[in-house]
Amino acid sequence: MSAPPITLLEDATVDEAARVMWDKGVGSVLIVDRENRLVGILTERDILYASAHLMFGKDVKAKSIMSKNVVTASPDEEVVSIVEKMKDFNIRHIPVVDVDGKPVGVVSSRDVLDFGVRFLSLFMRSG
Repeated sequence: MSAPPITLLEDATVDEAARVMWDKGVGSVLIVDRENRLVGILTERDILYASAHLMFGKDVKAKSIMSKNVVTASPDEEVVSIVEKMKDFNIRHIPVVDVDGKPVGVVSSRDVLDFGVRFLSLFMRSG
């Protein structure tokens, strides 16, 4: 899990979000309300979709193209459960939220791959 998560307020523009994603080297930003509760996620895929459908410009708000029905995980959720969600919903980023709906991290497919490599490395050394 990457923590703390990269967040932007829901009135941020897509241009701002793309710059933050580029600067931070991440594939998504979490969109939050003024109380820091998760309201959506904006991913590279969302930005590509918007660009392909001419929904792109300096004034386009992130909330207008973000995914609103966000699949989330809890801080104590098992890795296997998170990976199953990624597979079942065909997504690469899962926000981890606390009981108040506030983001505490993000699990990405990159995190899962890193975990798998470390696990395999330990397995290979022990056997």
